[in-house]
Amino acid sequence: MIKGTALVVTYNSGRCVEACLAALVSEPGWEVIVVDNASQDDTLSRASRFAQRARIVPNSVNAGFSGGVNKGVGLANSDVLILVNPDAVAAPGALDKMAEALSSEGVGAVGGVLLLEGGRLQKGNMVRRFPTLARMLAELLFLNNVWYRNPWNRSYRCLDFDYKRAQPIESPAGACLAFRRAAWESVGGFDESFYPCWFEDVDFCCSVRKAGWNIVYEPSAVFSHEGAHSVRQLSFYKHKLFWYANMVRYFVKHHGRLQSWVLRAGITVGLLLRAVFSLFVPPDVGRWEAASAYARVAWRCGILALESRSLAGLPRFVRRPIGSDGL
Repeated sequence: MIKGTALVVTYNSGRCVEACLAALVSEPGWEVIVVDNASQDDTLSRASRFAQRARIVPNSVNAGFSGGVNKGVGLANSDVLILVNPDAVAAPGALDKMAEALSSEGVGAVGGVLLLEGGRLQKGNMVRRFPTLARMLAELLFLNNVWYRNPWNRSYRCLDFDYKRAQPIESPAGACLAFRRAAWESVGGFDESFYPCWFEDVDFCCSVRKAGWNIVYEPSAVFSHEGAHSVRQLSFYKHKLFWYANMVRYFVKHHGRLQSWVLRAGITVGLLLRAVFSLFVPPDVGRWEAASAYARVAWRCGILALESRSLAGLPRFVRRPIGSDGL
């Protein structure tokens, strides 16, 4: 009898997928499933080297992270599922530790430890609280830039969190996230409208909590993590567009009409300010490319949304494959 299923969703992950899978297949008793979202690099050929111990499932189109997860869960032969990003490497015994934490009464999901290069804790991202309007406005309107430890950012990013102690949490990172099949079923799986990435794990955890499950942090389940390997392949514009569009979608779903409108106003102001600032202090891309991207995203996710009566209609483009709708 297998202990559980480790699920890896890949997209152009050839550079890192072998280290990830080598660690997973070495864990006795664990089923390993790889769902590839139509990678255009050598991900499939590299993953196929582990075909004797892992099931490799290619998608003909990019179904997004949520779509990949749901497909993998549907194929799994266990009730314990652990998501592992292809740029994450599980330490020996990490899967067993997460499964053990998940076995406690009422626990529906478990987050582990993410270590960056040099063994540094991935603070501020590994464990967070759920987004609220105040927490997001502090980010959008530069308060976190000038006063990083303000009360809203300190709460949101759990800046005073004790990473050595197992404890209840709200929103662990999807890079190493365990959950029960029953919890997944109780919320209808991952919401595939959060396409192609971002906020889908936050939405899932929020829905799991609303369904009455607990979520806990397990400090003995350790994963080395590179971080953001797939999203680096997006253009500057698409990166911002998908992030802010899915932020809006999350608020529409969990916070309602009024807060969503206020958030969109904050997005409009924040991005237009960023467009101006980028002309003087450009990011890694050129100043005009950055300014144009910020302005276009402000229009699509802020101004256009404020003029729309259909809350569900605005972010519909994120359901479409990358490359459609001019993205």
